[in-house]
Amino acid sequence: MGAASGTGSVSGALALAERNVPRYTSYPSAPHFNAAVTADVYRAWLDLLPRGASASLYIHVPFCTELCHYCGCNTRAVRRRGPVDAYAEQLIAELRMLESLNGARLTHLHWGGGTPSILGPHWFETIAAQLAAQFDLSALKEHAIELDPRRLDRPLIAALKAIGVTRASLGVQDASPHVQQAIGRIQPFEETERAAGWLREAGIDNLNLDLMYGLPTQSVADVARTAELACSLAPQRLALFGYAHVPWFKTHQRLIDTASLPGAGERLEQAAVAAEVFASFGYEAVGLDHFALPGDELAIAARQGRLHRNFQGYTTDDAAALIGVGASSIGRLPQGFVQNAPDTAGYARSIAAGRFATVKGLALTDDDRLRAAIIERLMCDLALDLDRFGGVAAFASAVRELRTLATQGLVTIDGARITVTAAGRPYVRIVAAVFDSYLAAAQKRHSVAV
Repeated sequence: MGAASGTGSVSGALALAERNVPRYTSYPSAPHFNAAVTADVYRAWLDLLPRGASASLYIHVPFCTELCHYCGCNTRAVRRRGPVDAYAEQLIAELRMLESLNGARLTHLHWGGGTPSILGPHWFETIAAQLAAQFDLSALKEHAIELDPRRLDRPLIAALKAIGVTRASLGVQDASPHVQQAIGRIQPFEETERAAGWLREAGIDNLNLDLMYGLPTQSVADVARTAELACSLAPQRLALFGYAHVPWFKTHQRLIDTASLPGAGERLEQAAVAAEVFASFGYEAVGLDHFALPGDELAIAARQGRLHRNFQGYTTDDAAALIGVGASSIGRLPQGFVQNAPDTAGYARSIAAGRFATVKGLALTDDDRLRAAIIERLMCDLALDLDRFGGVAAFASAVRELRTLATQGLVTIDGARITVTAAGRPYVRIVAAVFDSYLAAAQKRHSVAV
């Protein structure tokens, strides 16, 4: 398929696809965070944010009614309201601890999980009231939430509309019954279609659909059919993620038969056929794994070089700070990254004691910031002008690696201008990795490139 062409040989393409590299939703990536960044450090960094600075907010809800076998999120299954209600109260308590940000201009608000809708209308309304009392929402450009189509009804959607949600991401993964059986997520496409209709009826018109390739028992034909069905709903955006099989990290993935997983060659074909289907429906490729209609803000930002990348993926968010709230949430401030305790019990203990739940993070050096900017531009623009970042001589070792990638057809080099080729797009993480000074120490801690 097109993803493998121009890489010298099929075997060379497969070797590249199986390399372990970060997803670069941040640089340095999360495995390099350390315990030197404490709750006190986080508070000090917050206090240094200028009054009136712009900020975006991410709220993590680590609960689902059941776990899908493929899931790589920080979440757990709950069947009772008690843990959910207690957690909602903890979220409000953490928000109140952000008193130094009172009056800050929120530009983006994102609910993730898990399954955020498990909170229910009451808690959405209560938390939204806290946000409205605490922050300036007049500049809010996007209010987004991740949703499971199987867990939606009209009253919940009405509550989401009432609190100002403007964008919903619906998890689809794959529409084939045999794949759904293999991943423990039975979701007839009619449920997704119904959810999209309800959201649009309520006035939540901006829809994303999330699809996956590389799933157990999944074929190229399954991916093509799912892509066509997804496009039939005319979402503004589509995301296509490669399944990362990490059972040593996510033990519930042991429910998946490794022998049923597609190999590297088939994964490449699956990603390529989905991209071809999306293009046939008029979607533009955005970065590595997103697709958007030409009039969508994400596609416009990509064309204009204004695209950004953070822990929620590709975004138009250019706020001065990203504030993470909830267990495992990651925040980014000018000084560095912070992450909350990943376990709900540890998170709850910290909040109950009146202190932030920060357990690790990373203070950025000037070199980190420079390389982060380089990697973000590569991941977003698939092109880079090294003259903007100190010139070719400042990155001699990286340029040597890029020349090797050029012989494999992944990039072209014209003086200081580096351009990822069409054949190299699936491997852009490998291109970005040549600028990663942390990678060698933890390469096996990351997912495969494609």
